[in-house]
Amino acid sequence: MSGGAPLAGRVCLVTGATSGHGRAVAQALALRGAELVILGRSPERCARVREELAAASGRAPGVVLCDLASRREIDRTAEELLRAGRPLHALVNNAGLVSLARRESVDGVELTLAVNYLAMFQLTLRLLPLLRAGAPARIVNVSSDTHRIARLDLDDLELRQRYGMLRAYGRSKLAIVLFTRELARRLVGSGVSCNAVDPGPVASGIGSDNPGLAYRLVGPLIRALFPSPERAARLAVELVASPALEGRSGEYWRLGRPRSPSVKGEAELAPRLWERSEALTGAAWSGPSGR
Repeated sequence: MSGGAPLAGRVCLVTGATSGHGRAVAQALALRGAELVILGRSPERCARVREELAAASGRAPGVVLCDLASRREIDRTAEELLRAGRPLHALVNNAGLVSLARRESVDGVELTLAVNYLAMFQLTLRLLPLLRAGAPARIVNVSSDTHRIARLDLDDLELRQRYGMLRAYGRSKLAIVLFTRELARRLVGSGVSCNAVDPGPVASGIGSDNPGLAYRLVGPLIRALFPSPERAARLAVELVASPALEGRSGEYWRLGRPRSPSVKGEAELAPRLWERSEALTGAAWSGPSGR
């Protein structure tokens, strides 16, 4: 893959852009001339990455501070961006976490589902007017092949029974695949495409906010054995920037090409998940269904 074409004049927003895969995607887009906006929750980390990207690309990115575990924060952030009125040409929903123990967001939602999936759902739907204004525009949602071992139980979406770290993570990534495919169907004819990507194993700090010895032992091993974030980011950058992929939508990409995702019962499950997601986030679809 080529890594994409120049992006001068294209506004690109990357969530979770202060470390790991998200930071690498942001840097690659900035080096291609994008008018970059990075979203993170830590003012200190955002300021540091802003300085690093400005030094590397000659252009300081915009910064949006947002805690994606909070519905209120996401709505506030979306309102600020909507008021600014700048068209959005690419949205990379990269932010994510893993949690060894079951935790809940400030809104009382299981944290892995809230940050990895529901925040993406809410932010994307709220920013659709800007993406439509920027059409042709692209949405890239970071998922994972762990979705293949997951099952969505809509009667226990938040894993109040039998919580497990991998079960919660895989479930959130399956929800992302279903959301991506359903959103792509709804966006047909809008000029906005939507694809999911698995960057593969990444030598990153994901999970570093988990307490205790487990992550202190596993974290360094992950960073030593897995590919660098810069290498892993190439596929997401291609999905944002490649002219050859204009109009491709509703696909799941891994290892440089589209793959068939594991979405058993999609025709029934995707609309039901969408309804639950609207109820949990307060975000609502506005536009033709594309069906």
